[in-house]
Amino acid sequence: MTSSASFDTFESLQADITELIDRLPTLKNRQLIHNALATIVRLADSDIERLDWKILSAALADMERGFKLFYDYRHVRKVTIFGSARLSPASPEYQIAAEFARAVTKLGFMVMTGGGGGIMQAGQEGAGRENSFGLNIQLPFEQQANPVIEGDPKLIHFKYFFTRKLFLLKESDAIALFPGGFGTQDEAFECMTLSQTGKFGPVPVVLIDHPGGDYWQAWSEYINQHLVKTGLVSPEDPNLYTVTDNLEVACNAITNFYQVYHSCRYVSDKLVIRLTQELSDDEVEQLNTQFSSIIVKGKIEKSQSLPQENQDETIGLPRLVLYFNQRDLGRLYQMIAVINQMGSSSTKQQVHPEKK
Repeated sequence: MTSSASFDTFESLQADITELIDRLPTLKNRQLIHNALATIVRLADSDIERLDWKILSAALADMERGFKLFYDYRHVRKVTIFGSARLSPASPEYQIAAEFARAVTKLGFMVMTGGGGGIMQAGQEGAGRENSFGLNIQLPFEQQANPVIEGDPKLIHFKYFFTRKLFLLKESDAIALFPGGFGTQDEAFECMTLSQTGKFGPVPVVLIDHPGGDYWQAWSEYINQHLVKTGLVSPEDPNLYTVTDNLEVACNAITNFYQVYHSCRYVSDKLVIRLTQELSDDEVEQLNTQFSSIIVKGKIEKSQSLPQENQDETIGLPRLVLYFNQRDLGRLYQMIAVINQMGSSSTKQQVHPEKK
């Protein structure tokens, strides 16, 4: 028998849905909201199990918390820090992670971590509570929120690894990886895989050892020996990341990435690269000569915002438009590096390169 509380909840939900349907034609993202609601309706009429509904419901709740938290910080660039939860504050890896976080926050970035101990706590100690996000995971062991971020409204507890990782990547403008175990290796390879396939970024990915350390250097040698030399990845794929044991190099790899490059998106089958300053005609011609192999047809061309971008907040930025082959991402990262070098001698410098 249905309880009174359940009936009241149903009536409230019914009223909310009715109101949403009435308002739908006036909402900015009405087509996407329509698509999401239509998906739920189709699933409700299909034969899926209770466990499937529990996964869907919990994942949506995870994403609701993430979307609401990060909306107010959408214009601030953020660096995600990955690394072991097991390293002690006395370890050199912990200390370099704290120093790195302190350095990037001075540059105007905020820091995101998994919210736990070890490298995650080091990152938030360095950044400070006010410049930190903690994206914790509910585990029966090893993953209590660290004392720096505990109780802060910028701490979220996720049920699922996949929703947690979605936000650690989606909201980040740079990735910094410090030594760690299986989880860190998983995060490193997923960053590479998503970057290599164009599902993430382009963003700078920096693998940081403590001075004199060789954790990531040995990892990089393995990649070159067993993946690059055997043809299992492209020779240009190591351009997707930077390996260093130097804090200045690590910070420069991030800030230089946004010297001229701002962001990019696809409009139909065109890649639109937004810039912080316009390139000269000669510079664009140089790009066409140097990177013709990644263009499917036509040429790289200067452009203002396209009609399909009329709701884009970057509408005033100059652009480059090209038919990218969507395969040679290592070469695309090389092209972004060249674009940023072209702007390095310009007298027009961004006052706040960390602002989106």
